[in-house]
Amino acid sequence: MSDILIIGGGIIGMLTARELRMGGADVTLLDRRETGREATWAGGGIISPLYPWGYADPITRLAGWGQLHYQGLALALEENTSIAPEWTPNGLLILDNDEQQAALAWARQWGQPLEILDGRQIAELEPALADPPDQAIWMPAVAQIRNPRLARALRQDIEKRGVRVREGVNVDSLVVQEGQVQGVRSAETFIGAEKVIVCTGAWTSRVLEGCSLTTEVRPVQGQMILFKAKPELLKRISLFQDHYSIPRRDGRILFGSTLEEVGFDKRTSTEAQRQLTQVALERFPALAAYPIEHQWAGLRPASPSGIPYIGPHPEIAGLFVNAGHFRNGLVMAPASCRLAADLILGRPPLVDPSPYALNAPRG
Repeated sequence: MSDILIIGGGIIGMLTARELRMGGADVTLLDRRETGREATWAGGGIISPLYPWGYADPITRLAGWGQLHYQGLALALEENTSIAPEWTPNGLLILDNDEQQAALAWARQWGQPLEILDGRQIAELEPALADPPDQAIWMPAVAQIRNPRLARALRQDIEKRGVRVREGVNVDSLVVQEGQVQGVRSAETFIGAEKVIVCTGAWTSRVLEGCSLTTEVRPVQGQMILFKAKPELLKRISLFQDHYSIPRRDGRILFGSTLEEVGFDKRTSTEAQRQLTQVALERFPALAAYPIEHQWAGLRPASPSGIPYIGPHPEIAGLFVNAGHFRNGLVMAPASCRLAADLILGRPPLVDPSPYALNAPRG
């Protein structure tokens, strides 16, 4: 029997396992498929919320801590695994002029570097941009990470640290007796543990079904496309009207994304590809010379106000949750998982945990 059993092998599950193992716990991680193959793999990798001034303070606190520590995490993972997650500080260029006043007020409140650029400065930062606006928001400290590489590095790192990883294990139910979690049941097999951590993203409410108090997590589909371009064609992460472009080091350019309420359906559509391609080419005409290499869809774990659930179940001893990060799982992951480990191991919490409790009010 493990001290701690984690259900879900995305970045939240793996990074929680890493934090717990580094804290001395005996940890087993279960995933119904392969680790890192759901929202972790499907996301874009921007280490910032989109339009961060539009989010509640509990999200900003977790995101800000993650932004400060991501470079160190990437370097530590590369040193331990020889896999580079490609932390890259491209900066974020936001082209929506109606966001400027809110952005400036937020930057003053949180001490974030942010400035308003004129058309000439915009063209210098991103020469491939068609018809630069008169002004734009520039966030020079925003970085990206190549999330599939991050997932592979995390998987190797936690196994080297002694976390047992079991893939292809579909948890049918939690096993609870007299208000205490005992473990999980999968395909008529019981897997025991003193503590169970639910890190199952969009599937969290299903896993917690029957636990009296559950979460309001639902799947929201996002589709993206990938251009196989050349390095330095685009230089910056850019955002306009909720569509973003992310240039990777090897020249590939991610463009996304859609927001679709289609349940657990991950099928892609030709209409989504058409719309994303049209917007991408209008913004960056040079992309017309390069093929679309791939299109995919992922399921974001949406929660009320986007505030994740992090902490103990108030009615079942030994049961914890770390899920519901919606579009900001990547940037909030380091702080979310440190906070979860603090609460599980009885350490002083990284931040005030009350806004993330399962029974905390969410707008």
